[in-house]
Amino acid sequence: MGRYPEADLSRLSLIPVGERPTRVAVADLGTPAEGGEAAALLARLPRQLAAERLRAAVDAVVAARAAGRPVVLLVGAHVIKVGVSPWLVRWLERGVATHLALHGAGAIHDCELALFGGTSEDVEAHLRQGVFGMVRETGSFFFAAARTAAGRGEGLGEALGRKLAEEGAPHAAHSLLAAAYRAGVPATVHVAFGTDTVHAHPEGDGAALGEATLRDFRILAHSLAEARGSVVLNLGSAVILPEVFLKALTVAVNLGAALEGLTTVNLDQIQHYRPRVNVLERPTRAAGGRGLELTGHHEILVPLLAEAVLARMPAPGTGFAMTNP
Repeated sequence: MGRYPEADLSRLSLIPVGERPTRVAVADLGTPAEGGEAAALLARLPRQLAAERLRAAVDAVVAARAAGRPVVLLVGAHVIKVGVSPWLVRWLERGVATHLALHGAGAIHDCELALFGGTSEDVEAHLRQGVFGMVRETGSFFFAAARTAAGRGEGLGEALGRKLAEEGAPHAAHSLLAAAYRAGVPATVHVAFGTDTVHAHPEGDGAALGEATLRDFRILAHSLAEARGSVVLNLGSAVILPEVFLKALTVAVNLGAALEGLTTVNLDQIQHYRPRVNVLERPTRAAGGRGLELTGHHEILVPLLAEAVLARMPAPGTGFAMTNP
């Protein structure tokens, strides 16, 4: 035993999910178009500043996949909460995204939407009541997946996606993790202990969660071994995923990865230090790559970017091949 006392989590009072009001429901999610409306709009935008960077991001994704190179998505929680998951699900289904990375909060919101049809709560009100994040079902699902991951030698992202798919989550069609699992796309979840609501749950299993998320770090590093000519998009993560990306990329380079032709994109409502330095600048400057900065609301920019790319992709079912670096 350590010298210092700990909070007794076994004494916590949890609430059923049905008693928690949510701010985001599946009915609020956006609906991707089947045609090329976004591509047509993009073509009509001015040939200036951010419009040109948006075109460059679209071109980079299309060119990378046409050449059989990876497109890695780093997705923050707010991106999921504002209803754009259906567009990213299309990217996973159509072979545009070759790796999906979430942090713990993103995975929680993704799972809650799939399981319960709603997510996101009134943090201030629930904090005063002592019930912020105290939903019994969310913690149970998350740690059951973590224990399964540890037992099967899987990463946390794969285990969560598998569990959503195999247990028939009612709204799994809107889940990024379930879509990645169905498509056979690596999905990784990068947990910083103490940052997520489920870490307060009495059945929290740090050993299982740590083993599963550390395995996901190694899976991401393996994906980044293909960094040459690839595209990495950071959508709305200000701290955790840019930090994880830089460390995983270092592992990949140490093991022989090349960074020539790497394009990185940071899309967020404001531009933060870590995404700018860790995603846009450090990985691209030395190897002649480029970093593209897109600033704006996720619920507007992500659908525009995603649909403009989809409009230039091969027909559904034709897929893409990967080449060696």
